Amino acid sequence: MKLAVEFPSIVYREGRAGVVALAQAIERIGFDQIDVFDHVVMGHPIEGRASGPYPANMPIMEALAMLAFITAVTERVGLGTEVLVLPQRQPVLVAKQVSTIDSLSGGRVRLGIGVGWQESEFDALGADFHSRGRAMDEAIALMRACWSDPSISADGEHYPVEEMAMEPKPPAEAGLPIWIGGGSPAALKRTGTLGDGWLAGGGVSAGAEAIATIKRHAEQAGRDPDALGFQSWLAPIPGGDDPNVSARAFIQDPDAIAASAAAAAEAGFDWATINITAIFQNGARSSEQMAEVLETIHERLRREVGFE
Repeated sequence: MKLAVEFPSIVYREGRAGVVALAQAIERIGFDQIDVFDHVVMGHPIEGRASGPYPANMPIMEALAMLAFITAVTERVGLGTEVLVLPQRQPVLVAKQVSTIDSLSGGRVRLGIGVGWQESEFDALGADFHSRGRAMDEAIALMRACWSDPSISADGEHYPVEEMAMEPKPPAEAGLPIWIGGGSPAALKRTGTLGDGWLAGGGVSAGAEAIATIKRHAEQAGRDPDALGFQSWLAPIPGGDDPNVSARAFIQDPDAIAASAAAAAEAGFDWATINITAIFQNGARSSEQMAEVLETIHERLRREVGFE
């Protein structure tokens, strides 16, 4: 298995030096991937607007700009989004931005995308929330064309393009990989038919069933299900042996983390994610302290679960 981290925007408060120190520590420790969270704006709770899972004033750095910065201060670690809300962005521009980062990083980028959930954010960005699923399917095909075709044309409903070119292409001949987040039936089908992998944001519960569903969709689409990748956040196992392991306490319990990683592997995941923001929330306030906790976690998982 491989191990990713969800990079915490909160470290920006230490300035450039803190971001550099944490990114380089993640690479030095031996993690395989740095993933960056995405929201452009967050809605305040007002009448007629459903409350979201995050506070409106939560600090979130722009995902692609953060990846570009991390690219410049690392050499080996993979780089990705988990997940970029693609339908609220213009996909030709995203294709250009991501392929530029991929080229400058030496082919280290994996694009994680999702349809999003926050209608007010779509409104603020001038995008249509209600057609976001159809728009995303169209955007995936268009981005792949941007990364592979010498002349790009598309007659889609949302993003028509006629005889355009985009250079340079990403370093890999097949273009860069697109992984899809979300646990809805539509997201699972989209992963099987269009994606290179699945990002399960809700932990390992029901993972085996979802993976089987994705692979079935891949087979029905004439694709190789064994070529897909699967990544899950590590989180407390529902109904686990220790009811005292809450979501907040989980990140401080090496036994619980190892058990969650083992459960992920058993369910069929070949990647797992550590949420660094949870480490911050449990008292590791500086980039140095976060790195110390990450090193302890990485050593435990490498020894007991077989991460490399």
